Amino acid sequence: MRKGLVVQKYGGSSVANVQRIQNVAKRVVGYRRRGLDLVVVVSALGDTTDELIALANQINSSPSEREMDMLLSTGEQISVALLAMAIHKLGFEAISFTGTQVGILTDSSHTRARIIKINTQKVLEALRSGKIVIVAGFQGVTSEWDITTLGRGGSDLTAVALAKELGADSCEIYTDVDGIYTTDPRIEPKAKKIKEITYDEMLEMASLGAQVMQARSIEVAKKFNVPIHVRSSFNNNPGTMIIKEAERMEDVLVSGITLNKNEVKFTVCDVPDRSGVAARIFRELSSFGVNVDMIVQNVSHIRQTDISFTVSRNEALRAAKFTKKVARNVGSGEVIEDNDIARVSIVGVGMKSHAGVAAAMFEALAKNKINIEMISTSDISISCIIKKKFGEIAVRALHGKFNLAK
Repeated sequence: MRKGLVVQKYGGSSVANVQRIQNVAKRVVGYRRRGLDLVVVVSALGDTTDELIALANQINSSPSEREMDMLLSTGEQISVALLAMAIHKLGFEAISFTGTQVGILTDSSHTRARIIKINTQKVLEALRSGKIVIVAGFQGVTSEWDITTLGRGGSDLTAVALAKELGADSCEIYTDVDGIYTTDPRIEPKAKKIKEITYDEMLEMASLGAQVMQARSIEVAKKFNVPIHVRSSFNNNPGTMIIKEAERMEDVLVSGITLNKNEVKFTVCDVPDRSGVAARIFRELSSFGVNVDMIVQNVSHIRQTDISFTVSRNEALRAAKFTKKVARNVGSGEVIEDNDIARVSIVGVGMKSHAGVAAAMFEALAKNKINIEMISTSDISISCIIKKKFGEIAVRALHGKFNLAK
């Protein structure tokens, strides 16, 4: 008699080589021996996705997004088949599926597709027949049968969406760290593992640069209240639970600090200072598919303004091309591109009920002679754009300022 259904996701580092694939197989089989049904979502092996992207760029520096999806989806197809084989060798039944075979229907936004629905019939049939189901993460298919991918980190989204659709008892995200930390332990050795964190805090941290989980997967988890356990695939230690409300909630001022070095700042100079110009600039950039993040505008006494904004590094080429085009259209001056920036952010639900958090952050940066170029805030986060070389210094300074080592 089955005791429940568990959805697990293993990242690329967890299946980077034969030994690690075999270790994952043993872990999966261990769950099965306890009488649990399993759906296992797997990423591509190690750095396979990066290697495929590099290969594509050697062929064509501006490859078709449709063909990129065709290429990148092959990575997960390799890993699911190998994991199924490893499970077979341990004497258990398993079957691997691509996103298309599972019936993960998406829109047609290649390289960043959104899930429309999942047809779980094939998965349920395999589970009823006693098989462990292995699913290729990160991918889906359109109504026209074109393969799509869900964006970097999309295997997290696959796992959370399947957990929701299947009514799973738990969703476990396995990675190469023990859970969610107050900041990246590679930057600050005093970083502490967080036992529980809210969806809101995790979503903010993911969107601001934390590499542990994809932001869109947290959005889905929050919407459908899917509890997530983030843990290491290399040990059996408990990890971090991502849930609706954590016990500490507002008792903790700042929960975590993130650093993102994968952003580029663009400044459109000498923009005519008249009504509607800024709206036109960002409307046109949006129509070209450029996703803008932080925005700062400075108005001068001569009725011209400079507008600065940031985009992710993987959109920089497209942003540069279309920003220059838009600048010409509105009669602006030159466009300056700055790759030498980083975003450092503090995140915490406790900010909602405590004053002076921003002042404390700015004081810590000023004490370390770190100049702030742009500032962005939300109810539970404050972000500053600084020079890249100060990124790690800023993280350590803020970690100490808010006593996160305790």
